Amino acid sequence: MKFPEILPSRRDYAELARSWRVDLIAGVTVGIVALPLALAFGITTGAGASAGLITAVLAGLIAAIFGGSHLQVSGPTGAMTVVLVPIVAQHGVAVLLPLGIFAGILVILSGIFGIGTLINRVPWTVMEGFTLGIAMVIGLQQIPMALGVAKAHGERTIPVAWNTVRHALQSGIHWSSVLIVIASLGIKFATPHLLKKFNISIFIPGSFLSIVIMTALLWGTDVAKVGAIPKSLINTHELFSSHALSAQGMTLFAFMYAAFSIAALSGIESLLSARVADQMAHHHGLTKTLPNRELFGQGLATVIASALGGIPATGAIARTSVNVRSGARTRFAAISHALFLILIITVLSPVIAHVPTATLAAVLIGTSIRIASPARMRELLRTTGPDEIVLLVTAFAVLCIDLMWGIVIGIVLHLLLTRLMKKSIN
Repeated sequence: MKFPEILPSRRDYAELARSWRVDLIAGVTVGIVALPLALAFGITTGAGASAGLITAVLAGLIAAIFGGSHLQVSGPTGAMTVVLVPIVAQHGVAVLLPLGIFAGILVILSGIFGIGTLINRVPWTVMEGFTLGIAMVIGLQQIPMALGVAKAHGERTIPVAWNTVRHALQSGIHWSSVLIVIASLGIKFATPHLLKKFNISIFIPGSFLSIVIMTALLWGTDVAKVGAIPKSLINTHELFSSHALSAQGMTLFAFMYAAFSIAALSGIESLLSARVADQMAHHHGLTKTLPNRELFGQGLATVIASALGGIPATGAIARTSVNVRSGARTRFAAISHALFLILIITVLSPVIAHVPTATLAAVLIGTSIRIASPARMRELLRTTGPDEIVLLVTAFAVLCIDLMWGIVIGIVLHLLLTRLMKKSIN
């Protein structure tokens, strides 16, 4: 692949003169959606709220400029959180800096060497199972914040969740946290119905509204909250200390496996999200994603975000979908989303400090429910076709083992079932 083909050009903004107003509105809308998710994913990872915000801003801006999609919105995501949580639990937050930089470089190289086109060969059943597995893991990861207790030790999702609940029952559940989660979920899911009932045409994300209402109601109380956001989100002196650059005792194999997992996930989820954006915007006749340039942009975004205090990033399907539905036409919308977040952080950081962490847990639980789609699950349980088998096995492999093994197992099972079906037909 020729290197200039993955670099930005003036053609990226050919439609900007006609669409900048609608792009700006779309960017602000996505920014409102992205704010609570950035806070929640940063805290869940263990890197803190500021790391989530840094990633949303820097990765969102860099990927918008250098990526191959005109409509993609990037930042911290639930899928990446699933990979990072056990790494941070075992090796500490500081290891994310060298891991993020190395993984980002791997993604950049994959774009340069043209690996991006391989995403089209992954079966859709594997990708759906992969997404379902991620949704289940995200939901289980919120148990400590939802119950107001410390997270149990360990790396595997199910044992950690089980032990967290068991310890909570023994030491006492913080019922105030549970009530906050229930109230926040109620607001989140009721918002679309109330807007429709009262004929309100303005888009107001339920997650954002739940954060505003619960923060106002619980202002001044002693419930667990996000805490102070540093005035300077980027501390390069601390980040580039010898402690921050160390791999915290990781073996070379463990480091390489973790970096490869992060890189593979970043590429897969970003290209999947971009493909969803292309399908949604197909009737507008917009330019399709350049997959290898998208990998280059996402890798660069992860390198810069990780180096400056954030976490590895990917394209975000939910935020990208909101961007497309809001009428975005060019990458200026994603750029506007990052600039809007900078404005919010600069002006409202004292307010963000008072957001209840239980409400952020509710936001991610609600997100995982929507990703999992209970209606889809009921449909799957009523059928026993090979596609459904691949989907469910992939999902539970992601939940019980990890993301990369889930994909491998799903692909192998798909190939085996496809071959068996062909033999039975012949």
